[in-house]
Amino acid sequence: MKKLISSAAAAALVLGSAAFPANAADNAPGADPVISRNVPAYSGASSNPEWGNDDYYYTQWSSSAGDYLAYDLSSVPQENRKKVLAVWYNLSSYDNLGSYVSRDAEPVDYTIEVNSAPGGSYPESGWETAVSVSGNGYSSRQHVVDMDGYNWIRMNVTEVLGNRVTLNLDIHDVSDGVDDSWIFFGDSITAGGMGNAYGTGFAAYVNQIDSNYYPAQENGGIGGIRSIDGRENIDRWLSESPAKYVSIAYGTNDCWGNPGNAQSYYENTKYMIDAVLAAGKVPVLPKIPYSTNPDVGPNTGYYNAMIDKLYEEYGESLVHGPDFDEFFREDPSGLSSDGVHPNSEGYDAMRQLWAQTMYENVYKKLSGGASGNTTGDVNADGSFNVADLVAMQRWLLAAPDAELKDWKAGDLLEDGRIDSFDMVKMRVMLMK
Repeated sequence: MKKLISSAAAAALVLGSAAFPANAADNAPGADPVISRNVPAYSGASSNPEWGNDDYYYTQWSSSAGDYLAYDLSSVPQENRKKVLAVWYNLSSYDNLGSYVSRDAEPVDYTIEVNSAPGGSYPESGWETAVSVSGNGYSSRQHVVDMDGYNWIRMNVTEVLGNRVTLNLDIHDVSDGVDDSWIFFGDSITAGGMGNAYGTGFAAYVNQIDSNYYPAQENGGIGGIRSIDGRENIDRWLSESPAKYVSIAYGTNDCWGNPGNAQSYYENTKYMIDAVLAAGKVPVLPKIPYSTNPDVGPNTGYYNAMIDKLYEEYGESLVHGPDFDEFFREDPSGLSSDGVHPNSEGYDAMRQLWAQTMYENVYKKLSGGASGNTTGDVNADGSFNVADLVAMQRWLLAAPDAELKDWKAGDLLEDGRIDSFDMVKMRVMLMK
């Protein structure tokens, strides 16, 4: 299987956590960084609340109904938590559709609450409800919460599906708007590949390419469904999600044994694209994966031709997703024995290709390239002069009040980091 991101390349692209100023004004364009990773976590009955916000999504907070998962965000600068996106993930089927529904340990009734108490000790009182949900039927949700003036946030679960609730909870800084939030709708191929608990997820791969970004990423894949199911449910799904980017990845089940249904697939997909655009979101459309299954493979070309037609019709309004037809056609070793569903290596390669393709087609366009502005004007006063050199020196020396208002302007070597080599080049530029 192709190795899309080498470990050496990934290491070179990952930026140190202290590499750039940590305030909302200096977030990379379109970034909604995670601010809850490994902050103090509290729960009433669970012995492992820290599993809800650690680095690993295969560990989860687990408890019973009537319990809470609370985070102390007081160590996060206030400007990075004026408004947040609370995103929770469970491993069940996304919705109660399709032939392979598997639902368990989901929160059914819950609230998202905030508290202005000082950090350091869990507050027993003073909680205010920001979001209230009853009758939830999804395996993940995103909620925008106003946290201006508050230090704590918690998810309080009062009813669960089954005997326990199991989930991860991330808090993202969206003080400048919900810009880096994704949901991936599709069939069993999406369901099997776009989770974040098994192997490296899409968000983590994006972060390896450019550590300014760690998107929220819901897996909306549902096994056994077709584009008509997506069409019949897309409006409901969109009305309950603040996600900005919406992937529409149906087609394999449409064309399975049915070469003559391409026009219906086109009409269903067009409806979903229009619904995403009408909701003020960004539609993303990947190619249907190539298959070695004789009931699928000969038919995918008819359906992918409809995707090409949609690409032409919508132009820049429709983001081109990965070309999984070309990818698996060139190297079918990533497919499992049924010739349709990827194996574990194939799923991992799909997530890598998703991250690389979206970095090229989305993230780079946000800032005009990975390294953005490299003019040297780090104090953002409209001109490049010795004041920028002084600002760079003081920042590299970690002076208490040092600030780079435009850190991208200081990455003069365009290597994804700011260090003394950039300062040397800055001196040379000033001398010239």
